[in-house]
Amino acid sequence: MIGAMTRIIRGVLMHAPSSPFHGPGLEAFSDGGLAIQGGRIVAVGAFVEVRGQYPDAEVSDLREGVILPGFVDLHVHYPQARIIGALGYRLLDWLEDHTLPEEARLADVTYARALAKDFLRGLLKNGTTTALVFGSHFAAAMEVFFEEALASGLRILAGLVLSDRNLRPELHTTPQRAYQESLSLARKWHERGKLRYVVTPRFSLSCSEAILEVCQQIQKELPGTFFTSHLNEMPEEIATVRKLFPWADSYCQTYDRFGLVGGHAVFAHNVYPQDAELECLASYRSAVAHCPCSNAFIGSGIFPLRRHLEAGVKFGLGTDVAGGTGFGILKEGLMAYLTQRLLPEGYLLTAPQLLYLATRAGAEALSLQDEIGDFGIDKAADLVYVKPPRGSSLEAVLRHAETPEQVLGAVFTMASEADIAEVFVDGEERLM
Repeated sequence: MIGAMTRIIRGVLMHAPSSPFHGPGLEAFSDGGLAIQGGRIVAVGAFVEVRGQYPDAEVSDLREGVILPGFVDLHVHYPQARIIGALGYRLLDWLEDHTLPEEARLADVTYARALAKDFLRGLLKNGTTTALVFGSHFAAAMEVFFEEALASGLRILAGLVLSDRNLRPELHTTPQRAYQESLSLARKWHERGKLRYVVTPRFSLSCSEAILEVCQQIQKELPGTFFTSHLNEMPEEIATVRKLFPWADSYCQTYDRFGLVGGHAVFAHNVYPQDAELECLASYRSAVAHCPCSNAFIGSGIFPLRRHLEAGVKFGLGTDVAGGTGFGILKEGLMAYLTQRLLPEGYLLTAPQLLYLATRAGAEALSLQDEIGDFGIDKAADLVYVKPPRGSSLEAVLRHAETPEQVLGAVFTMASEADIAEVFVDGEERLM
């Protein structure tokens, strides 16, 4: 009876149940079995052993590729899904000339819903099963986004974006409206299915102290909600924030003064942190979304990965669509590796560390490590099956790879959306 209700996924299994930055980290099975029951993982190991535990289980043979935990994207913008590829801009010009006009279009709910579908499909087709999403400035657009996110089955954390200065007027709100709309959305959608609400001031550059106070009040009234914003992305941005908040010793302090730096907070970028800011983030167990493709594409700079590690700051990967170059977390891993090679004080990343950053590290940043991020027993069966087309260059490399590290290195270096063959959430294949 139990065996009949159980499914075994057979194939090359790889996951990072602990940090490879502080130990071996990687666990791999060349012919592995992953037993799933009721959407949860009930056994993992060599296929012959798992089959012995569940002799009557249905077996899905996925030995032509590699099975990884679902990817976690810590920073991606829903309103920007259709404007990827704007070449030649710096951050503030890119916002003014390219991004904010597109974000204003989400006042049209029909457009917002169609965009939400495109956005969620983009995540799924790239193997992302959990995402911390920067939402829209319009409450109605967030309503339709949450509706589509719930229907998608993905694990989505998102919220209404708040700003009251330095953007286009139609993207501005007031403290009272920000409070009312955010609270209404949060009460309706937080912890509904796999959704979580995220308090989201765009960045201190576009937020008055009154808006940041509203963010603090919402988190007080709704414990368990998450927080995200931008931090230290570019020198020009940092200089402007310094003028707007002359009392602050650092960019991070503009959030910390209002109690917004905490264990449920994720800050995007942090390319130019002060030592005191790293200490602050580490002390509160806040996390950073490292977005290497975006940092290169917009010309922000190179993430000081070693300094974050040494300070004990948690971080994972984010695509930052559309500052980034697409929805692929694998590509972010490769870019993280490449950019670190260019820094004199860069960190030589290994393939197991890239897998950790793409999966378990993101789960830890979102306090979801007991639910997702690896193949641990009783965790949700969120999986990505990477299967390159026959005759492709990646297929040839994988066929001759001799170690798990070589397999992972090839996947992060060569795989793309076209190589994501199947994606499972809670053990169920999601339609792409």
